[in-house]
Amino acid sequence: MTTAEVRDPELPGRLLITERDTLVPLLRARPDDDFALPTAGCPGWSVRDVLAHCSSALMRVVESRYEKGVFSPACNDRDIAERAGWTNAQVVDELERGMTEAGPVIAEAGGVLDMVALGEWVHGGDVRETFGEPGAYAGPGLQDALTLLVRITREKEHLPLHADLDDVDEPQRLGDLAAARPPARFIGGAADLVRLYSGRPVETAGFELVGVDAGELNLFG
Repeated sequence: MTTAEVRDPELPGRLLITERDTLVPLLRARPDDDFALPTAGCPGWSVRDVLAHCSSALMRVVESRYEKGVFSPACNDRDIAERAGWTNAQVVDELERGMTEAGPVIAEAGGVLDMVALGEWVHGGDVRETFGEPGAYAGPGLQDALTLLVRITREKEHLPLHADLDDVDEPQRLGDLAAARPPARFIGGAADLVRLYSGRPVETAGFELVGVDAGELNLFG
């Protein structure tokens, strides 16, 4: 049994803390105008919208608020609208609190909330990319994010894929390992693999993908 198949309950929280320590200082150093910038990763959402969504989702986890339709597009829009009168600093404060406090709750949930941590990390990449920061979907959280991605695709019995990554020593096997179809193949960087699985824009010249269309990989739909 590989490490990707064994759930580390502390990993999602560790990823959130790593992201907190990377993203929050960046946000506090940006002028208010930057929070209005549109994001390519989330069409129709500004940086502030992304952050408000992230902070509200984490606080729902912290406070165990899971009413019907939670995390649906309508719920996300409602959470963002509820924070319309907040200052940008208040949104960042809530985000910092959520990233700090959600880990233990996610750990206790047994795996059903692990994808929340991965989504938060991807959204951090959306913000970094909008700001023109290097390594938007990489950085110190990449290995934990990749481990989480591999396990989630297996648990969801996603289509099988064998990934040879330029910046990771061992090949990664994602998706349903027992699937009848042969695994698709990916050759490229880990950040591009994350982009594909999260439906983010990616330069096709930077990787090889065989046996599957890029859109079929999207976990977040």
